[in-house]
Amino acid sequence: MKLSRKVPLNALRVFEAVARHGGFSRAAEELGMTQTAVSYQIKLLEEHIGEQLFLRQPRRIVNTETAERMLPSVSKGFEHLGDAMLAAVQPSSQTLEIHSSPTFASHWLARNLGSFQLAWPGTAVRLLRVSKITDFNRDPADISIRWGVGPWPEQECHLLGRFSFAPMLSPALAASAGGITEPRHLLRLPIIGAQQDSWQTWFASAGLEPPDLSVHKRHNYIEQDLCANAALAGQGVAMLNHIYFAEELASGRLIAPFNHHCSDDIGIWLVHPASRRNNPKIKAFREWILAAVSADMQRTEPASPVS
Repeated sequence: MKLSRKVPLNALRVFEAVARHGGFSRAAEELGMTQTAVSYQIKLLEEHIGEQLFLRQPRRIVNTETAERMLPSVSKGFEHLGDAMLAAVQPSSQTLEIHSSPTFASHWLARNLGSFQLAWPGTAVRLLRVSKITDFNRDPADISIRWGVGPWPEQECHLLGRFSFAPMLSPALAASAGGITEPRHLLRLPIIGAQQDSWQTWFASAGLEPPDLSVHKRHNYIEQDLCANAALAGQGVAMLNHIYFAEELASGRLIAPFNHHCSDDIGIWLVHPASRRNNPKIKAFREWILAAVSADMQRTEPASPVS
């Protein structure tokens, strides 16, 4: 088979719709064509490549092996063409809207975005702290950064990392308790965010029976930045990720009294619609943040976390 230099784009567009829908009628409806016109375009394409693409059976059609081989590349080709058109109509100055979990937004992303914006000065970043799951069909976000086990269906998901965590508290609070030299000594102190599963995970990995933390209700926080602020104020001990509070640990404002830390199945993920994977601003941000988080983990994460 030898293709001519003129690629029949319209016929390929019809082929992609028919193969995806598994029928001429639904493809015709999507493309705004008659079934006769769809059949004609398929016939032209079959003549062009010299192979049959569909087996016509009562009330349905079946893709041939040739059609199955063609479909992925043809679909990607039209996706690339769509991205090219989008890039052509976008202004040189554009906005990338990011919806991020609160602690990652304030304690990592906001601190590191400058390097991305230096590399991409034509892209303005709009960063929103959100706790809810982004609905890309309704929300104007280009990218979501969320905590969870992941990945999630119908989205393109990139794991940024599973960060280590350990109990952290202010030095003054540790001193007021007569020193914290064993994990069980933490139970003398108010536990911040006691309902979080990470507490039981850490205590179990330290060899302790899971303690009853139900009495610790005063600081019932979920977001880590709130837990950390309470710990910095000496109000209790919080379970925190090292990557977020490396500066506070280095300065001595917080201490992690034990050389014992954990990680679990929960990670931080970069999420965006699969159909927009080749959008220039999304692709640029994705490549930047994957490299930047990896480098920061190597710098801040303790060695050999317990999992």
